[in-house]
Amino acid sequence: MNAKAKHIVIVGGGYVGLYTGLRLQRTLRRELRDGSVRITLIDPQSYMTYQPFLPEAAAGNISPRHVVAPLRRVLPQVRILNGRVSKVHHEARTLTFEPVAGQAREITYDVVVMAAGSISRTLPIPGLADAAIGFKTVGEAIALRNRVLALLDRAESADPESPDAEDIRRRALTFVVVGGGFAGIEALAELEDMTSDAIKYYPSIKRDELRWVLIEASNRILPEVGPEMGEWTAEQLRERGIELKMETLLKSCEGGLVKTSDGDEFESATIVWTAGVKASPIVNAGDLPLDERGRIKTTTRLTVAGVKDAFAAGDVAGVPDVTKPGEYCAPNAQHAVRQAKVLGDNITAYLRDQPLAEYRHKYAGSVAGLGLHRGVANVYGIKLRGFPAWFMHRTYHLSRIPTWNRKVRVVADWTLSLFFRRETVSLGELEHPRDVFRAATKHTT
Repeated sequence: MNAKAKHIVIVGGGYVGLYTGLRLQRTLRRELRDGSVRITLIDPQSYMTYQPFLPEAAAGNISPRHVVAPLRRVLPQVRILNGRVSKVHHEARTLTFEPVAGQAREITYDVVVMAAGSISRTLPIPGLADAAIGFKTVGEAIALRNRVLALLDRAESADPESPDAEDIRRRALTFVVVGGGFAGIEALAELEDMTSDAIKYYPSIKRDELRWVLIEASNRILPEVGPEMGEWTAEQLRERGIELKMETLLKSCEGGLVKTSDGDEFESATIVWTAGVKASPIVNAGDLPLDERGRIKTTTRLTVAGVKDAFAAGDVAGVPDVTKPGEYCAPNAQHAVRQAKVLGDNITAYLRDQPLAEYRHKYAGSVAGLGLHRGVANVYGIKLRGFPAWFMHRTYHLSRIPTWNRKVRVVADWTLSLFFRRETVSLGELEHPRDVFRAATKHTT
């Protein structure tokens, strides 16, 4: 290892981390080859999750293995360290790395790239931590799928002669999603579509027994696609029997007893929380400047404001929107992927003492899937709905998921689904693989 090599450390292996690494492998090919630059990426996971495909993975349209990109395979010239960064000492150009196992250690760097992304933004709602599940990771998406299908099994298996059978079925067949943005609407629509297919194999469960409820604090859903298309989406969901509680807050959900601000009260065994995100806690564990929203204060060139040798982008960064003075870029995948390209080029330019470029974007629009063959889109002012929007949604995200390996695998999943029904089997035991073995040991003589 060249002791004089410039060391770039990327904190985070999500959209920004992975795509920045890809860009640097290309733009710094010469420097990486001669050893004058080395790159390290730090993330708790060894893969990047392509989050727009999580709803389809949860609904069984795509294998969960195909919505993640393995970092070591995609970034062969980048050293991948799995663990978390607990402290950034930028003045000293060091950070504290805590591996999955073993002692924490200090890692020195010449340039740091903050790309740790975001976590779910929660509120102090009684019961939320115990009763709800998020929808940001592949683990959460698959756990939610298994839970929904397992609850169908529970409802079907309830003894009709039991006095509490009706309560068991009602609780099991009531599903709640909190948050009417992309994550919430797509998760709700895809899972409702999946359960509508699945109940064909459950003779005692009727479609009108399934209760899907969306709780949204504002007066609109999917604001990214515009008021007209958002209202059309709301009408489509209502036609499918989904309840939309607009301008409503979740007040509590202790023990699965849902209480809302409109006075409604009911039990549910499935509560999904998708009500926004906030910057990763790493922003509060260092000496980098923060903006008024608690994100790393960033310039239009994706450098950290007021300091040298530091860059930031994505959800963790407050990037000024040069197309809308006074506003910031939204925390979404579209910005993250585009910022990563500029970020990689600017880091290369910085190391070569060349001028840096501003991050300037032209908003392309938004697309959302609403279940099989259904979608909504508003792209460059062109509004689409139904099958055309669904096709555009799939085409756009297929173009964005990294590597040809993953593209081909996703297309293979979609192609197979044209000829075979999707699997609607709960594999919930995967979440507790040792339970059966542990039970067996109790009978050892």
